Amino acid sequence: MATIKDVAKKAGVSNSVVSRAFNNYPDINEKTRQRIFEIAKELNYTPNIVAKNLSSKRQKTIGLIASGIFTQNTKDTVSFEVLKGVYTGVQENDYELSIFLIDSMKQEQKSYAQFCRDRKIGGIILQGIRTDDRYFNELMDTNIPCVMVDVVSKNSSRLIGSVTSDNFGASKKVATYVLNHGHRDIAVIAGTKETYVNSERLKGIERAFGDFGLELREENILYANFSEERAYTLAKKYLEVKRPSAFICISDLMAYGVMKAIKDKGLRVPEDISVTGFDDLLLSDFTQPRLTTIKQDFFEMGKQSALLLQQLMENKEEEKLVCVDHELMERESVQTFKEDVLEAVDNDGQTKHLNDYIT
Repeated sequence: MATIKDVAKKAGVSNSVVSRAFNNYPDINEKTRQRIFEIAKELNYTPNIVAKNLSSKRQKTIGLIASGIFTQNTKDTVSFEVLKGVYTGVQENDYELSIFLIDSMKQEQKSYAQFCRDRKIGGIILQGIRTDDRYFNELMDTNIPCVMVDVVSKNSSRLIGSVTSDNFGASKKVATYVLNHGHRDIAVIAGTKETYVNSERLKGIERAFGDFGLELREENILYANFSEERAYTLAKKYLEVKRPSAFICISDLMAYGVMKAIKDKGLRVPEDISVTGFDDLLLSDFTQPRLTTIKQDFFEMGKQSALLLQQLMENKEEEKLVCVDHELMERESVQTFKEDVLEAVDNDGQTKHLNDYIT
C-alpha cells in the first residue's frame, strides 16, 4: 500500500507539503495541490483515518451527504426522516454531524472525498446518491468509512456498509397481494433504471409474477423516475390505449400521480383500477381511497446507518449489512378483480364494460 512518502517522492515535494495539501492549507499552490491529489489517486493513496486516534475531532465527526432534498416533492418526507434518524444515532455516542445537501449543480463542483477532507470527517453516510455518480465511485476508492442508505454495495471493503429494507421481498409481497386479489392485467410504474431500489423492487415483482406462472412484459413497465408528475403523464397516456385492472407502483409518490390519472380519465380507484404504492409516506393514510403500500421505517434506517458507521470508524467487527423491517399496509386502494361487474365511464359519459376499452 502506498504511503505519504511514495506520494511525496513522485510529486517531488516533502512529506509535510503532501500533508498540508490534504488538509487544505492555503499556503499550498492550487496547481501543486491538484498534482498531489492526482498522484495520490494514481497510487491509490488516501490518509488512513481509521488508524488515527479516535479521540480526535477528525474521528468524531460523521458526514451526511444527501441528494435531492432541494428538488423533491414536498409530499416526500423520506429524506427528513432519514436525517432525523441519523442525527439521533450520531448523538447517542457524542459524535458530531456535518451535513452536505447537494443538487445536480453542486455535484459537478466538488467531490465527496474532498468534502470529507476539508471538514476532517472520519466517516460518511450517503443517502439518495446514484451509484453511477463519478464522485460516488471516487469515494469508494478511498479509505473513508462509508455507509449507504438503501443501496447495497458490491465492494468487499471492510470500510463500506449498507442499511436498507428488503426491497426484493417487500415488492414481491405487495405484488403477490395484488395477484391474490385476482388481478392479471397489471401495469408497473417503476422508478429510475439506474437505482438499486428500482432494480430490486422490479425483481421482486417479477418473482411474484413467476410464482403465478405469469410474465412481466417490458411494455407494461413505465419508468417514471420516482416522480409524481411523470407517473401521472405516463399513466394517462397508457390509459389511452390499455385498461389494466391494477397498477403496482414502486413508490407512493408515483402512486399519487397514477391515482390522479385514473380519476381524470373518469375511472375509479379501486372499483375500476386498483393501485398500490411503496414507502408509506404520511399522506398515504389520507388519500381517497387510502393507499395500500409497503411501510418502510426511514427514521430507523437513518439511525442504524449512523450506528453502523461508528462501528466501521472504530474498526470493530460488525455485520456490514443491516436490514430494517418492512410491513404491508392493507388499506382501501385494492379490490378483488370481478370481471362481470367492472364498468367504466367513457369520454362521452356513457357507462361501458371495462373490457370494451382493452386493446
